[in-house]
Parts: sequence; C-alpha cells; structure tokens
Amino acid sequence: MLPLYKKHTVVLILGTLLLIPRILSAQSAESIIQKMDELQSFDSLKSTGSLITKDRFGTKTVTFISWSEGSDSSLIEFTSAAEAGQKILRTSEELFLYFPDAEEVIRLQGAALRQSMMGSDISYEDMTDGKDTLDKYEVELLGEELVEGQNCYVIEMTAKSRRVPYPKQTVWVLKESFIPQKVEYFSKSGKLLKEMRVLEVMDMDDKMIISRMVLEDKLKKNSSTEMILETIEVDVSLPSNFFSLDQLSW
Repeated sequence: MLPLYKKHTVVLILGTLLLIPRILSAQSAESIIQKMDELQSFDSLKSTGSLITKDRFGTKTVTFISWSEGSDSSLIEFTSAAEAGQKILRTSEELFLYFPDAEEVIRLQGAALRQSMMGSDISYEDMTDGKDTLDKYEVELLGEELVEGQNCYVIEMTAKSRRVPYPKQTVWVLKESFIPQKVEYFSKSGKLLKEMRVLEVMDMDDKMIISRMVLEDKLKKNSSTEMILETIEVDVSLPSNFFSLDQLSW
C-alpha cells in the first residue's frame, strides 16, 4: 500500500495530466482565431461587389460599393437600379439605414436588426459581428476535420455576452492558411440557423480577403445568398468624419 503522501502525489500528477490537454487546446484555439482575425484585418478597405440571392421567388442581384475602417466602422452604398443610393452605416455602437427618396435616416435596434438585408440571407445583425472575435467569444478546439478535401481546425465559439448575433458558432479554419472555410451559426438552444462557406480568397501581400462566399439561412427552404467582391483596395485614405451620419446624405 502506498504511503498517504505518495497517494496525494499520484493524484496530483494524474489531475495535472488530465488538465494539460484542455489547457493546450484552449491556448491553441485562441492562437488560431487570433491568426484568423489578423489575416483579415486592415486599417481601411474599399470594395465593390454584388449579392446574388436565390430563393423561391427567383434570383435577385444587388450591387454595392463599401468602405470599412478597423473592425467596427463600415459604410455600404447600394448601386443597383432598384436600390440606388440606399446606404447602411455601421459604427462601434449603432447601425443606421438611409433611404434617399424619403431623405430619411433610420436607426436599427432590437428585433429590427434580425431583418433581411435587401431580401438576402444576410441580416443587418450579421453586420454587427466584427473581427475582434476573442473579445466576444470563448473558444475551444474540438479537433480536426476534412472540409472539401482540406485539413481544418474545428473550433467551437461561445458568446461571452448577448451583444453578438449568435450565441454559438462552429468554425472550420484551414490549417494551411488560417482562413475560415465554413462557419455554422447556432441559437442558444443549439438549433442551426445559418451556414457560411468560403468559395474564393484573394491574397493581398501578407493579408487574405474572402472575395466569394455563400450564406444559407437554414430556417428558409432552398434559399442562399452569394457575396462576390469584384474590386478591392486596401489602406485607402478616408476623411476623419467619413463614418458619420453627415456622410449618409452626401
């Protein structure tokens, strides 16, 4: 029979060994997500592109020009004929819509944020989720899986507060490039709400930009929205008041 102090030592060692994989997994998941965010972060960005939505009503294409600065500020101006001049302004705290015909600015909040943006599978609330992921989510590395033949880390993200669009997400991050290959978005009860798949990525020196992706709203039948970025400029010069209400009606 082992002396009491040796029993305690054995228990301590076993306990430590059991904890090590969890500690290493948590640290590894954080480093993966941090690298993923860094690769897609720019001081400023300007792009043009289109949203192609396919659902039971047919196919609808909306074109846009967008500007962004840091992780919290963005402005989208729609350029397709039916939506020309409509704008969406996002700041660190708020989201605003501008309708040129009525010359009206609407601040979106609460349930209105969950409304579809231009009839697409993307909600206004989706636009409020910035790239500072580790500030908003606890992350855990679940393992590795193949997605379309490519090795990916599988990371589960659980929201730290209610100020994010989705309480839970599962992200498949490419091991080779640290680009998210697929993301599943869940309700608090675990119901799958949306799925995003990355189709193309543009290499911008030491940074990467998702230039083509498709999002499916799993609560709708046979509905999807493809976002395509056609032109991209990085580190563009923008006036200090560019992301303000004054800019909505220029």
